[in-house]
Order: sequence, then structure tokens, then C-alpha cells
Amino acid sequence: MTDDLPSWAGRVRSMREARGWTHAEAGQRMRAHTSERLPDGDNLSRRWKAWELGESKPDSFYAPIVAATLGTVTAALFPPIERQSAGLEVLGTTGMDTLEVVSRLQASDIDDGTLEAVRITVDKLCSEYARRPPAELIMEGRQWFRRLVELRGRPGFRRQRDVYELAGWLALLVGCLEFDLGDRAAAEATRRSALSLGQESGNGGILGWAHEMRAWFSLTRGDYRGVTVAAEAGRAAAGNHSVSVQLAAQEAKAWARMGRNEEMRAALERGRTLLEAMPYPDNVDNHFVVDPSKFDFYAMDCYRHIGENDLARELSDEVIRTSTGPDQRERWPMRVAEAQITLGVVAAREGDLDEAVMRGRRALSVERKSLPSLMSVARDLSGILSTRFAGEPEATSYLEYVRSLEQRDC
Repeated sequence: MTDDLPSWAGRVRSMREARGWTHAEAGQRMRAHTSERLPDGDNLSRRWKAWELGESKPDSFYAPIVAATLGTVTAALFPPIERQSAGLEVLGTTGMDTLEVVSRLQASDIDDGTLEAVRITVDKLCSEYARRPPAELIMEGRQWFRRLVELRGRPGFRRQRDVYELAGWLALLVGCLEFDLGDRAAAEATRRSALSLGQESGNGGILGWAHEMRAWFSLTRGDYRGVTVAAEAGRAAAGNHSVSVQLAAQEAKAWARMGRNEEMRAALERGRTLLEAMPYPDNVDNHFVVDPSKFDFYAMDCYRHIGENDLARELSDEVIRTSTGPDQRERWPMRVAEAQITLGVVAAREGDLDEAVMRGRRALSVERKSLPSLMSVARDLSGILSTRFAGEPEATSYLEYVRSLEQRDC
């Protein structure tokens, strides 16, 4: 993207070019995404050129049409000013530190202030998932989970449903961390606990995420039909929670791996439509919130698998850009790692071994990673290198490195 252009203008251009459309073709394709009458083709072509030059910005009428035409959501292409994350320190918002909250949990009953402090703590922990070392975060998550479980069944306790709900979110977090650390059996057991807590609390979001975890686990072990079954069950349980978007994305990934491109595109569009209709989240850092920029991350994986290299490259560049802060610190390092793998796959397909291996090693060296997920993606690059660059020392060295990591993931 050109540095002096607004980021959205450069993105509109790069997304159009990745699809191989002229300005006129892009304008014509807009008509499929609105029932309203649009200007003639020359007018739309001129508008598109002006948008790409940053001379004008699509208004509230055109912005969602442009986003839909380019296969994304409005808030990803034209992001609003992000509100401050809700994952704040308990002391700063409730006047209580952790010790006082724990003391109150041990009392005969819990007042509204204590319950709010616990909610903030749970949100904070879920917001640290992407960056905090998993072995460290899982210890704190388990401690809070045990504290809440101890409240279940206490005689005269009047807030059981609230406790079930908070414990359910913590169970989901702990299960994800167990899976990241390679303990698949524990992760599945914790996922089932979260499902039970979701049923007891009647929380569709917890139920949906418990099914999403099943879809995620199935995807990493190659059970693609299992992904579609879990996604269907999750949709039925989730209600209007944003997890429905991620369930559609997991299904799209499974269809892509099965070579079912039409079903993949349909699932992506279903997820895109759901996300477009949702309000911008209060806290995009919470792992159990689907933010608009994450949709490009989902699509990136799908287009890598079906071999649409230009789209996969464009989406990877965007994922890296939006996941990296102004200080160059990675806000979502696991998304960046998968984007690096995708760029490596594209480079390998285009015959650039040095670039492919550099990207692959950079992805695998990231400190915060989910090893099972990253290895399932890394195998895409390994497969290409082992066939196209068989016998090349750089490729051989990289493949040996991947095999050493795979042994850790067993």
C-alpha cells in the first residue's frame, strides 16, 4: 500500500487487484450486493478510482456494498475508532484487589460488586489469551475456576446461574490453553465441562464455543466431517452470539480441505453476513469475541488451501498489518504466525524457496503459539517443499525442523 494513502484506500485497491478485476468490473459486481438501484457503469468506475486514490471515502450506503463485493465486512475494511478494551485491572474499576475479591468469594453470599469484580477478572484473563505465556495463564485460570466451582451447591447461595456462567467462560479458556500446550485429553475433558456449565447457565455463547472447540480439535486432526457436525450443533446452540461467525469459518476451512470450494464460499459468506449485522465489540482482545479483522484471518486460510495465491497473499499482508501495533509489537502473534505460513506457501508455489523457508521458520519461532494448530498449518508448507524442492538442503533442513516439532505435538 502507498504510505500517503489512507489504509482503507490502499486496501480497496489491493483487494480488487487480488481478484483480477478492472475498476469497471468491480463496479458491476457491486450490483449483486444490493437491491438498490446504482448509477451507471462509468459512474461506478469513477467512484471506485476515487476511493482507491483516497479522494473520497464510501459513505454509509456504499461502504457495506464495497465490503461485501470484496468479501469482507465493513468494520474490517473501514474500522471504527476502537474503544478501550474492557479487560481492566480489578482494583481500578471496583476498588478491590484480588485478595479482597477472593475473601468475599469465601463469604456466605456474594454482593453485586464482588460478582462484577469476578466478571472483570474473567474478561481480563480471556483477553490475555493471545499474548500471555500459556503455562502461566493456565495456572491463574484454573485457580479462579476452582474458586467458582467451590461455590456450586453452597447452601443458601442465590447466584448459582451467574457462577455457572463465569465458570463456563473460564473452562473454555483453560481448555483452549490445554490444547495449545498439547494436552488433548485434558482439553477435551475441560471442553465437556464447559458444555455442561453452558447448559446449566443457559448461556448460548458458552455452548457455541464448546462446540467450536470440538470443531477446532477435529480440524487439526484431519476429521473434516467432524468439523461440519460440530459447526451445525454449535449454530443451533449459540443464538445470536458472535461465535456463530467462527463456527461458519471453521466449517469453511473444513470444506476447503475437502476440495469443496462452493460449500467453502457459501460458509464464508454466511459468516460474513452474520458478522456484518453485529455491533462492533466492546473488547476485541477477548478470545471469545469475534472481531471484524479476524474474518480476513479466516478467509486467508481458506484461499491458501484452494490455491488462490493472490487473495491469500493480500489477506496475509492485511492480517499481519492489523495484528501489529504502532510499536511493532504483535497484538495477535498466532494470527501473524499463520499469515507467515500462508506467505511461505505462496512463495513456494511461485518457486521462491528462500522466501518460503524464511517465512516458515519465522512462523515456527513465535513464542506464543498453539502447537497443534500451527503444526496443522505448517504441514501445508511442508507438503509443497517436500515435493517441489525435494533434495534441496534448505528445504531438507526446514522439514527436519518441522518433524522435530511434530514429535513434541504427539
